[in-house]
Amino acid sequence: MRPGVAVLASVSLLLLAAGPAPCGRPPLPERMADTGGGSRLITAQASRTSSTTGTVTWWSRHGGHWVKAGSAPARFGAKGLAEGGSRRQSTNTTPTGLYDLPYAFGIQAAPKGTTTPYRRVRQTSWWCQDNVSRSYNRWTDPRPADCRATESEHLISYGTQYAHALVIGFNYERPVRGRGAGIFLHVNGAGATAGCVSVPLDAMRRILDWAEPGRDPHIAIGTDSGPTSITRY
Repeated sequence: MRPGVAVLASVSLLLLAAGPAPCGRPPLPERMADTGGGSRLITAQASRTSSTTGTVTWWSRHGGHWVKAGSAPARFGAKGLAEGGSRRQSTNTTPTGLYDLPYAFGIQAAPKGTTTPYRRVRQTSWWCQDNVSRSYNRWTDPRPADCRATESEHLISYGTQYAHALVIGFNYERPVRGRGAGIFLHVNGAGATAGCVSVPLDAMRRILDWAEPGRDPHIAIGTDSGPTSITRY
């Protein structure tokens, strides 16, 4: 797996499709600079960086081509999207880029068919977002003494959003303090997110059934065009 933001080249996107689009345009993943090297890919696409909504589409590679497996309306950060390499913590922005999906978790049991490693949330489960903690941007159970509760998420408190979730590998493998922690693909809450990507509950369950770890799934987050165009990844 290759977490992080790849080097990009801007191409406008007008449509997501299961096969070649009108005028011979290939499907979105075939127009991307990098898809992570596996045969499973999620694209999370907004129209512009100020958008708080867009589309999540999941793709499977078969016979040398990418095929659309499903799609759902998506929500992004309340302040839109920001380039992953320069994104800052507590800005309510969703980081753009190409990331791996290390594991899943949830308050509810894993949906039937889930093969991705899945952790059940307990009363003692936290996600540490404290910049001074040795556990920064990590699941902790229980919360360590150097990770302040006021700087962390008590996962069980988010009964709707964290019914099911996938960890997005943003700033995860080698965390940089201040860049951001706790970026997930999770179930919709009441509105825009604090920086995650969210989808309806049924879509989240279908994604977990589809995201086989042996297929090296990744997620690419970006916009239709411009400096954060999804095709740059």
